Amino acid sequence: MQVADLVITPFQVVHASGAPPYALRVECQGKVIAYSGDTEWTDTLIAVAQGANLFICEAYYYDKKMKYHLDYYTLMAHRDALGCKRLIMTHMNDDLLSQLENVDAEYAEDGTCINV
Repeated sequence: MQVADLVITPFQVVHASGAPPYALRVECQGKVIAYSGDTEWTDTLIAVAQGANLFICEAYYYDKKMKYHLDYYTLMAHRDALGCKRLIMTHMNDDLLSQLENVDAEYAEDGTCINV
């Protein structure tokens, strides 16, 4: 789908939301930003993130598995396959926030500004 200068590609992911859940890939002026939305691990995320300048991905827990959400350990296990240039985690709960000193990835906090 094209909106002005943006090319937006939705990818269905795995989350119970009452409506189809999507990850998004947004292309603009030669840059690609990908966003996971809420989802458990699915290989669809590889297609979403592949070659993206920035992949913003949820990581709800540090290592606890929870249906419909990702955890840091699962995300890092697939890090190389994602093929994105930069990965930033978001949608972290207190479990992951309390473990940030053990995290080997960028993460966004409220008010974070990112240059792509």
